[in-house]
Amino acid sequence: MKKAIPVILLLAALAGGGWYFYGKYRSNHEPLVLHGNVDIRGVDLGFRVSGRIAEVLKDEGDLVKAGELLARIDNEPYERDLEQAKATLEQTKAGLGQAKATLGQAKADADLKRAGYRTEEIDQARATLAQAQVTMENAERAYTRQSQLVKTNGVSRQNFENAEAAFHEAQQRAKVAEANLNQLEAGFRKEEIAASEAAVNAASAGVGASEAEVLKAEAAVKTAEIKLADTELKSPSDGVIITRALEPGAIVQAGPTVLTLSLEKPVWVRAYVHEPQLGKFPPGTKVTLKTDGDRDKVYHGTVGFVSPRAEFTPKSVETEELRTSLVYRLRVVVEDSDGSLRQGMPVTVELPAGESK
Repeated sequence: MKKAIPVILLLAALAGGGWYFYGKYRSNHEPLVLHGNVDIRGVDLGFRVSGRIAEVLKDEGDLVKAGELLARIDNEPYERDLEQAKATLEQTKAGLGQAKATLGQAKADADLKRAGYRTEEIDQARATLAQAQVTMENAERAYTRQSQLVKTNGVSRQNFENAEAAFHEAQQRAKVAEANLNQLEAGFRKEEIAASEAAVNAASAGVGASEAEVLKAEAAVKTAEIKLADTELKSPSDGVIITRALEPGAIVQAGPTVLTLSLEKPVWVRAYVHEPQLGKFPPGTKVTLKTDGDRDKVYHGTVGFVSPRAEFTPKSVETEELRTSLVYRLRVVVEDSDGSLRQGMPVTVELPAGESK
């Protein structure tokens, strides 16, 4: 009996070592399996403007492509709004042109007043003064002669008075010519220059206001164009229509769902991994996927996201471990989905043998 004990211990040691190496061999040559469900994103599509639905071109189950027209609102009110916005824009542009013309005229007038009168005008005024002075001197000589002759009755009293009147008239004309020359040489008054500059400032303010009105009108045109474009509901991506919520003739406000689209891409699988296995599934890890309906069909995917927070195993996930244990959520991006994967479908995720570390 005593001789049998060492043999039993030796056999137990050999069995334990064999089981250890078998488990290690198995872990290195069998795939690591996770369980999850297909997760497909959906989009609730609606209009950004209100109105009466004129057409719904797609029905439930229809395949659609990105940019394809799905539904349309009666666009006549929005076409009228766009026409009115364009007319307002043209009117404001005309007002801007008139304001710029007024500003140009005000600037020209201010420049003229700051520069003073032209040399040609001053020279002409000098010539007019010289002519008036010559006329006055002739009238003065005639008046002097008449005043001498009238004393000796050499001329009539009427001729004397006519010569006197002509002399005084010539004097006044010379004074007027001299005053005109002085005005031209002095230039415009400070008050006139200030008034012209004030007119320029007012015209500039008018141009600024007109430009602001043009910008406002241009923005109104762009807004009207956007609203008109929003009367057409187009698909944002490839996918399948899964819900048709409203029909033609319905009056809708902006926002309510008209169609629900199930996106063709991306197709994800939501799976969960226990903490001891977490290091084997870093982002970028290549995995294979199988569904219960077709075990022979193999899909390929890549781990794209690993949750940084642990959570309790959801009841919908079938694992061999206790459900109360903590796991980490993975998101696997399916690379070769053929359209047969459906929302919520159970999926087995396998890390091929030799890939696990």
